[in-house]
Amino acid sequence: MEQLLIEIQKIGFSQYESKAYIALLQHSPVTGYELSKRSGVPRSMIYEVINKLNDRGAIYTIPSDPIKYSPVPAQKFLMRIRKNIDDTLDFLETSLKDLEQVREVDVVSHINGYQLVIDEMVSIIDGATSELWLSVWNPQASLLVRNVQEAENRDVKVLSMVFGDKSCRLGDTFHHDYMTADVVKERIGGKLTTVARDKEEAIIANFVNGEASWAVKTQDPALVLIATEFIRHDIMIEAITRHFGPEKLDELWRNNSILRYVVEGKQSD
Repeated sequence: MEQLLIEIQKIGFSQYESKAYIALLQHSPVTGYELSKRSGVPRSMIYEVINKLNDRGAIYTIPSDPIKYSPVPAQKFLMRIRKNIDDTLDFLETSLKDLEQVREVDVVSHINGYQLVIDEMVSIIDGATSELWLSVWNPQASLLVRNVQEAENRDVKVLSMVFGDKSCRLGDTFHHDYMTADVVKERIGGKLTTVARDKEEAIIANFVNGEASWAVKTQDPALVLIATEFIRHDIMIEAITRHFGPEKLDELWRNNSILRYVVEGKQSD
């Protein structure tokens, strides 16, 4: 009997509820007073216990004078418990999985090592299904040509900003002509490289002297959006410069201390 009480409590019954239900299975129908005597539940507690068993759907109330009680048959009650547990587990399985996926989306992976970063950039390009945005330097840009061409063959829209070699083509390509690459490299502290695909995934790397000083890869929607918008704006500035001429752009920022700081990344003399 002791083991039975322990096992019933595992499905959420209190000790008194367990004793009362077992007593009802053995002798019923009974009054509250009789149930207290047979179960060992104190008389001061018996009606509170009966109410809880009723809320659980474990007993029937028999209208009589005085009122009597009988148990829901064990098999029927346990089937109900099993169904409730199964429904709960099904709900939790789906809901917790969804939460887990959201958590994984927020993960930012840190990558170290030149070849590992190149491999991750290639992986993003190879995974593109609709659009691909690149802001890359040479010689890294040249390493991506074949994979970008394969993406275009899959009807992926590719737009790129390329620093350095003007002969390198990566989809619809814009070459950074206005400001020398060395000036940009000095401001950033390396060759900042960004690849983003399908509004779903992005990698941001910084190459210094042929080595990848750091790189991060993410599927976080906000970070992917920022990476993509960075490339969009860079391309648009390049297109505006081509249209209006570098002299107009110089006139805009060189005599404005705030814009000069934005462009050069340092205080003007």
